[in-house]
Amino acid sequence: MTIKEYIEIVSKRLQSGISREHSYRGDLEILIRDLVKDIEITNEPANVTDCGNPDYVITKGKIPIGYIEAKDIGKDLNSKSFKEQFDRYKKALDNLIITDYVWFQFFQNGELVHEIKIGEIENNRIKPIPKNYAKFENLIKDFCSFIGQTIKSPKKLAEMMAGKARLLQDILEKTITSDEKTKENSSIKAQYDSFKKLLIHDLEPQSFADIYAQTLAYGMFAARLHDESLNDFSRQKAAELIPKSNPFLRKLFSYVAGPDIDERIITVVDNLAEVFRATDLEEILKNFGKNTETSDPIIHFYETFLAEYDPKLRKARGVWYTPEPVVNFIIRSVDEILKTEFDLPQGLADTSKTKIKVKTDIADKNFKSGYKEVEKEVHKVQILDPATGTGTFLAEVVKYIYNKNFKTMQGAWSGYVEQHLIPRLNGFELLMASYAMAHLKLDMLLTQTGYKSNKNERLNIYLTNSLEEHHPDTATLFSNWLSNEANEANYIKRDAPVMCVIGNPPYSVSSMNKGEWIENLIKDYKKNLTEKSYNSLSDDYVKFIRYGQHCIQKNGEGILAYISNNSFIDGITFRQMRKNLLETFDKIYIVDLHGNAKMKEISPDGSPDQNVFDIMQGVSINIFVKTGQKEDNQLGKIFHFDSFGKREIKYPFLLNNSVSTLKWKLLKNKSPYFFFVPKNFGDEKKYNTGFSLSKIFIYNNAGLVTSRDELIIQNNKESVKNIINDFKNLDVLDIKQKYNVDDSRDWTVEGAKNDVIFTNCDEDNITKIDYRPFDSKFLYYTSKSKGFISYPRNEILRHLKSNNIALISTKLLSSTSYNHCFLSKNLIDKCTISNRGKETNYVFPLYFYSDNLKNSLFTSKSEQKKHDLMIQIKSAKASHKQMKDFFDKTVLPYFESIKDPNEEIIKLFEEHKTTYEESISNLEYLKEQLKNLENPKTETIQTETQRKPNLNQKIVKEIAKKLGLEFTLEKSKDAQSCISTFAPIDILDYIYAVLHSPNYREKYKEFLKIDFPRVPYPKDTKTFWELVKLGKEIREIHLLESNKVENYITTYSGDGDDIITTKIAKKDWKLTDKKTKLGRIYINETQYFDNIPLVAWEFYIGGYQPAQKWLKDRKDRKLSYEDILHYQKIIVALSETDRLTKEIDEVEIE
Repeated sequence: MTIKEYIEIVSKRLQSGISREHSYRGDLEILIRDLVKDIEITNEPANVTDCGNPDYVITKGKIPIGYIEAKDIGKDLNSKSFKEQFDRYKKALDNLIITDYVWFQFFQNGELVHEIKIGEIENNRIKPIPKNYAKFENLIKDFCSFIGQTIKSPKKLAEMMAGKARLLQDILEKTITSDEKTKENSSIKAQYDSFKKLLIHDLEPQSFADIYAQTLAYGMFAARLHDESLNDFSRQKAAELIPKSNPFLRKLFSYVAGPDIDERIITVVDNLAEVFRATDLEEILKNFGKNTETSDPIIHFYETFLAEYDPKLRKARGVWYTPEPVVNFIIRSVDEILKTEFDLPQGLADTSKTKIKVKTDIADKNFKSGYKEVEKEVHKVQILDPATGTGTFLAEVVKYIYNKNFKTMQGAWSGYVEQHLIPRLNGFELLMASYAMAHLKLDMLLTQTGYKSNKNERLNIYLTNSLEEHHPDTATLFSNWLSNEANEANYIKRDAPVMCVIGNPPYSVSSMNKGEWIENLIKDYKKNLTEKSYNSLSDDYVKFIRYGQHCIQKNGEGILAYISNNSFIDGITFRQMRKNLLETFDKIYIVDLHGNAKMKEISPDGSPDQNVFDIMQGVSINIFVKTGQKEDNQLGKIFHFDSFGKREIKYPFLLNNSVSTLKWKLLKNKSPYFFFVPKNFGDEKKYNTGFSLSKIFIYNNAGLVTSRDELIIQNNKESVKNIINDFKNLDVLDIKQKYNVDDSRDWTVEGAKNDVIFTNCDEDNITKIDYRPFDSKFLYYTSKSKGFISYPRNEILRHLKSNNIALISTKLLSSTSYNHCFLSKNLIDKCTISNRGKETNYVFPLYFYSDNLKNSLFTSKSEQKKHDLMIQIKSAKASHKQMKDFFDKTVLPYFESIKDPNEEIIKLFEEHKTTYEESISNLEYLKEQLKNLENPKTETIQTETQRKPNLNQKIVKEIAKKLGLEFTLEKSKDAQSCISTFAPIDILDYIYAVLHSPNYREKYKEFLKIDFPRVPYPKDTKTFWELVKLGKEIREIHLLESNKVENYITTYSGDGDDIITTKIAKKDWKLTDKKTKLGRIYINETQYFDNIPLVAWEFYIGGYQPAQKWLKDRKDRKLSYEDILHYQKIIVALSETDRLTKEIDEVEIE
């Protein structure tokens, strides 16, 4: 389209009388496209600036180069009505056109530089001005070739950097893969091989491409930040601007800028330079990161970049910036401890030296190592951050020393830095972009403090994996720039007497660091553990603690100071780790900063508790001190301090305190857990006299795991039916697309499909599951692991498919208090009563069904039944005698002969003991069945006759002995028998009552967090039956079998569609009666449940508040009539449970 044609079209639209501003948008877009090639013009772009959305954005190579704001034809562009909007655009946008489609105003950096009209309005038509056409065309072309800082938003820059870096990563990976296939020895392939050999030995092409792309992106970022001339930035100029304190990065960029660069990456690298040329970094970062308690925008921007570039990588490497108050606290505390515990008056600024032996690369058989060793004088207070990241901790050391010692001695600063500071600051980093930023940060900081380099001293921050041991094979193999980096990192690892290890190690349970060297060190934390899984001990932060411990042990004295995940301070699996740390260090200081969002932590006064990071996991500051004065067989002292509250409380607290100002609580070192948090185990002896749930219930296990709850667990049978039919009939790809699911380690679409087909898509397998408290659903249940369900736990849950009942509880708690017991007659999920970390839900069936007895206990004739049972009893007696002889003559003597058995031996003994006790139980069961055949008063039904109590007979006999009652396998209907006997259901009701006792929960709360609950034996018969009665009431209420739940105490009011549209939260409950503490909850704008007691609304079962969760889980669903009644039953059940727990506490349990 020519300008003439444009005027004609626009004039016709104007004459029509119905055109408005938007009518001309497409015409102007076409005109600009035809006048200027190689640009993109987007009409009505969204979210391209922070100042609003101009009508058009002009981009080149996806970089914004100009913006256009259009008003309707004939509007006065200088009108006051547009002033606010135009001023906003002119202030924020460097290259801007404001137009009414014929009158064009050109602004650069907020100033009007050109103004031109290509037509004038006369008599409702446009009169062209041809003499201005040529000039207008040139102005538009100049506008579209503008070089300026048009990228204004930090997020936009991060997006564009990340986009170019991802493209570069893709090209690099394909380049290396191609060169490997063709055996082409390109420069990129050679660098990949060098990286793999010298730095990261398990490196793959994809990982190398990622490292390289990030480094180029952030290396250019660093160079651009040094650039005083904003309009001529390029990859060649970037190489000149890299600080000399980082020889490795300078070498890398000399390759990028030079003639040897691989031609396959030139274009994308140049495009990356264009992105930075369009950015004034100093301006863009001016206010960035202010709300994150860091005055360093570079750190915060790196986090933003990595989140855009690859969020999974950020998580995989556990990368999170550290707030400055945390860093400041740690650095000041380390300084104080050096002064007080190590007699170093200058603390971190210390300049004293010591002599060490250093191995050379000269072979000499006279030395044990096979290489000549020489004495070398080095600084005593060597500081290492083994997970340097962007250099925050090392930078804080520099700032702290400068501010404390050199603000009034500026003249001595440069000499001190060169002679006594740089030689002592050491850092390791695996992510090359972070590594580049750490160098940049320290270089800029030293410059800001007035340091003037005389020697171009390199900074001792190295690209290496801290968790790999030093590599002797790199000592003499290469003399190139990459080899030098590896060699110098090896010196720190092998020879440097590191006295202070500081930092914020990465948190990542699925650690990528699985090298042999660190795995061997971690074995010290796993000794004598009996857990099936040690996943938590494989977390990177644990490995970095072990690495720091190794450095201090090697040096003989020193300080390890980290902020880290706080799971290790009280987690059961970490008990050996804690013991090992106590064996190594003289003193350990723990500042528990809490903030565990997964556990929904709150402050002791009920106010909110917040993490100092933007993460879910709670954290703690941990300072480990080894002076060398403690005897090897002694354990160190552990000091603890709690810090709760919001960030605005914790940040000032950290800035105003240090290790010397806090009121520490000295903890006792108590075996076998050695907790690093306060625990009250005052009633341990009494508590241990009770029986554990895991002991009285012979068979127990965790609830099932589907791995795909949203797909597999449905609200009704029909939905399950439709899904399994799809799995039967659709192919794998179609299933993935229809249900938006993918494969994982423990669940695959193909495995699920095969399982459905193998079980004939049998609708009888559609089974009810108590998915959450008072919330039953359905699923297709098969017994195959990693089939339709990942872990069906069929060995335990099959017992609940027939007439049965099961207790649900937990072994470990991350919650602050125990509310973790419930009952079910259906299948159980691993998270039925809690989905919080560690709180796996365990199932304890009251009965179990023995397959070998299933069809043999009952026949049509009584005599045949007796005959069969007598044969089985005879066989069971023989089996029991054999087991008893083996246990009495072999197992027991062996166990008693060992003075101090370890946990493995104890576990083996317990397994043999359980097998022996089960044989007793089986024999007793058969005898009871024989007796029942002649007792018509016993309540039996066919399904019950196939079952036997899942109870440890030794414990049952002890209960019977204390009560003076006879134990029966089934509850008798006969009133007289009920008085003189007790049955399995009575034991369950007794246990259930005890577990609901508020006094019991409070008294033994610390014990209930670390193992299955232990229940006291019944005090006497009267107490037993009182508790059984109360336990039965709660049982029937929780199963919604009690008539009481039908006596509704709430109402449901308001006209509407019964759809829950409110996003239910705790605060949505509105108090309506202060005296009775009753309230109302709206499910939508017009309908609500009324008269809900506050106690029911806030009541916990496990980790859930059922009155809230049941509604939350039905967001956007229509409540049926049955649903409305069911919810009212829940409210009654919760209210009644609260009442009954108070009654339980009126009974003296112990």
